[in-house]
Amino acid sequence: MKKIIFTLFSFTILAASAQDASVKDLKNEASKTIAKDPKDTVNLKWKKGGNFGINLNQGTLSNWSAGGDKFSLSINSLLSLFAFYKEGKKSWDNSLDLAYGIVKTTSLGSRKDSDRIDLLSKYGYAISKKWNLALMGNLRTQFANGYTYLKNSAGADSAVLTSKGFAPAYILLSPGLDYKPNDNLSFFISPATARWVLVSDKTLAPAYGIKPGKTVKNELGAFASANFQKALSSSTSFKTKLDLFSNYKSNPQNIDIYWTNMLTAKLTKYINFNLNVDIIYDDDVANVKPGKGPAPQILQLMGIGFAYNFANYKK
Repeated sequence: MKKIIFTLFSFTILAASAQDASVKDLKNEASKTIAKDPKDTVNLKWKKGGNFGINLNQGTLSNWSAGGDKFSLSINSLLSLFAFYKEGKKSWDNSLDLAYGIVKTTSLGSRKDSDRIDLLSKYGYAISKKWNLALMGNLRTQFANGYTYLKNSAGADSAVLTSKGFAPAYILLSPGLDYKPNDNLSFFISPATARWVLVSDKTLAPAYGIKPGKTVKNELGAFASANFQKALSSSTSFKTKLDLFSNYKSNPQNIDIYWTNMLTAKLTKYINFNLNVDIIYDDDVANVKPGKGPAPQILQLMGIGFAYNFANYKK
């Protein structure tokens, strides 16, 4: 586990040292890389914006000797919004990320491809040029039921319910210090963070470390978050966010990891290429494979599709 944490932090530090002068013109959010238009020099208290993207893939086969499903369709969508407030030493960063995707094939039917709700709000007060006192709140959950698919005795896929809408839901409240050495890198650290895990279905709750018969688990621990964004070229960018949490109440040496990565390449004004890789590790969450111990959860999505930046809209 220590090797994993060392590797993740090394990656972030190495990426930070590689930034160039063009990156310094970019603005990002304190905890979620909330981007601000570098061309906008007007001193506004509120800056708002966001982007929407949708990727669609479809295929049909008829008498195709190479084999494959007769029909396949996949849709993945992402909506990202932000609202940033700044006045004097006070700042208030807010962001909302919503993602949902499905894939449908003739043989497998409909299955969920991605599902995420991530709401973050952070209030900060500057105590120096690079340091802020901050209070952060975060809600992370999902929209719909989730299933894992196992083979039954007949060799067919059998769907097993593993999650539901807002089950689980993770709520975090964290006072701490926010360090920003530059406009593209930030570190937030808190020695006393409260986190709640909510699972409304009592039959699913034990799979998320909640005691049988209960639907809520409270945790108190240390929390750290590292955020980095880099422009690789005029049309390509990369951003990463790493959250670490250690629960003082139970096995504090087993650190929970939530790591998101996004590579975006602008092909045309409204067409983007996106590569997303998310990694989650929580030793309280049961493995979807019966009999297996805790293991990293990995999500990888890649696609080309329509993209719209709300900053393009003019009144």
